[in-house]
Amino acid sequence: MMKLMSVLLILSLGVACSSKKKVKDVDNSETIARDYEVRDASSTVRPGWIEDAEVWVAQENMDTKKFRYFSYETEPKVNREIACNLAKANVRSDIASEITTFIQKSLAASTEGQAAIDANNPKTAPMREYVSNTLAERVQSLIHGAAVIKTYWEKRNYQQKLGAKKDHVGFTCATLIRMEDARLKAAIDKASEDLVEKADPELKDNVKKALENLDEDFVKARHGEV
Repeated sequence: MMKLMSVLLILSLGVACSSKKKVKDVDNSETIARDYEVRDASSTVRPGWIEDAEVWVAQENMDTKKFRYFSYETEPKVNREIACNLAKANVRSDIASEITTFIQKSLAASTEGQAAIDANNPKTAPMREYVSNTLAERVQSLIHGAAVIKTYWEKRNYQQKLGAKKDHVGFTCATLIRMEDARLKAAIDKASEDLVEKADPELKDNVKKALENLDEDFVKARHGEV
C-alpha cells in the first residue's frame, strides 16, 4: 500500500509540473505550414517573448516585480527599417489597447458596471460615448516610460505556391517592451478616476465599485491568475 501511494504521489506531481505554462524560442528551420519562407532574421531562433512576454521573462529570471512586459509584432512591411520603426512607435498604443479592453470587459462583467453603461438608460449615454470613443486615447496619453529592450526582425519571402495571395518579400519586426509596474498602475488608476468623473452623479458609486482594484486585477489577468 505504501508503495502504491508513493507511485500515485509521483504521478500527481508529474502532472502538476507538466501543466505549468512555458514558452520557448522557436527554431526557424522547423517545418511549419506557412505561406512564406524566412530568408533572413536578426537571430537564428524566433524569440519566445513574442508569444508571451510575461511568461518568457519569468523563465529568464528577469525582474517581474518592478516591471511589466509586453510584446508587439508588426504585419509585413516593405523594408526592415519601416517595420521596426513602426513596432517601436506602436508601443504606447498597443499597451493602451490592452488596458482599454480590460477596462471595458471589467465594466461589462460586473452588475455595477452594466448599470453604468446600460443602453436603455439615457443617463448613461455620456459614459457609453466616453468608453467607446475617448477611453483608448485617454489611456494612451497616460502611458509613460515604456521602453523597448529587445527587437527581432524577419525577412519573409511570401509565395503563392505556399498559399500567399501573391509572391512578394515582406519584413516583420517584433519588440519586447518593459514598463515600470508603478507607472502602469498609476495610468490604470487615473483612467479609472476619469471614468468615475464621467459617470452620472447617481451612478458614480456603481462605476467606482466596478473598477475597484482594477490595477491589481489587470496584472493578475496577465499572469492568468483571474
